[in-house]
Amino acid sequence: MRLPSTAHLSRPWRIHELTPDFKLEDVWALPTPGGPGELARLVSQFVSGDDFPQGAPLVVRALWEARMKIGGLLGWDDTDTGVGSRVPTLRDRFPEDLRAAPTGPDFDDALPFTSLYQLENEWAAEMANRTVHAVMHIGWVPDVTGGYRGQMAVLVKPAGLFGTAYMTAIKPFRYLIVYPSLMRQIEREWQAGTGKPTPAHA
Repeated sequence: MRLPSTAHLSRPWRIHELTPDFKLEDVWALPTPGGPGELARLVSQFVSGDDFPQGAPLVVRALWEARMKIGGLLGWDDTDTGVGSRVPTLRDRFPEDLRAAPTGPDFDDALPFTSLYQLENEWAAEMANRTVHAVMHIGWVPDVTGGYRGQMAVLVKPAGLFGTAYMTAIKPFRYLIVYPSLMRQIEREWQAGTGKPTPAHA
């Protein structure tokens, strides 16, 4: 379920200190009900990339393959467009205490993100290419049932007018196709990890 921006901005996340020049693009409640202390399991699920894009619906796989093919032809994902080349890593903005914090696990090679930090209740990762510098932030938050669940925020810094136009162009595809499929995949993998259905399917 998509959430209002305040669901992210109202919480004292450390990511706020690092991204004052980024735009909060999306906030989502993740279908991952659990108890306290389960952020690490959710993060492990995100970084594995085991079922993406192969396990996604055909239309999502087609969009992904088209994006990668176009990006390859136009150089959108060349190594000189990434973190540490086109843009500096957000680790350069870390206060001293975050420098000493765990960075979080490495991503599967299929996914373009790099972990930044992992704390008790939040984790962040970054990526960059010719179009955007982006951050994926996952928090572990209390829910209305008295339990906990994941909450995902996407923060972006488009690369000039081209990056802004690109983000605008792909927005309908993200909301109508990609995110609904992603939420179902997250839910399916979370259930497989617990062996229990989510409340919505009980």
